This record gives sequence, C-alpha cells and structure tokens, in this order.
Amino acid sequence: MNSNTNNNAAAGQKDYLDKGLDAAEKKFGGSWGQNTEKNRGVNEKITDGARNMFEKATGKNVPDKFSN
Repeated sequence: MNSNTNNNAAAGQKDYLDKGLDAAEKKFGGSWGQNTEKNRGVNEKITDGARNMFEKATGKNVPDKFSN
C-alpha cells in the first residue's frame, strides 16, 4: 500500500471499488458486515490487492474512478 492510499482512506474518501465492497459486506456479511467503517483497514488491503492484481494482469493502470 502506498502512502497516498493510506491518506485517502484516513480522510474518508471512497472510490467505486471501496463503495462496492462496502455494499457487498452489508448485504452478505451478516452482523460482521454492518459496520463497514470498523472494517476499513482490512477493506483497503483487499481493494489495494485487487487493484495491484488488475495492473499486473493487464499491464494498464486502474481507471481513476476505481482508484483513490
């Protein structure tokens, strides 16, 4: 994770990927997924990993809408 991502997460900025993961947690996460702010650190690691995998597989940068 780079420092830019950490700063954006701390500031509360969420991109589409973060919002999508939050929505999935609320729908399928049961009682654990209802408080998405409590899970923000873990969620950032998940979404950063997904972005890195996309970039590694395609050789292209993730579009700005999906990357904070």
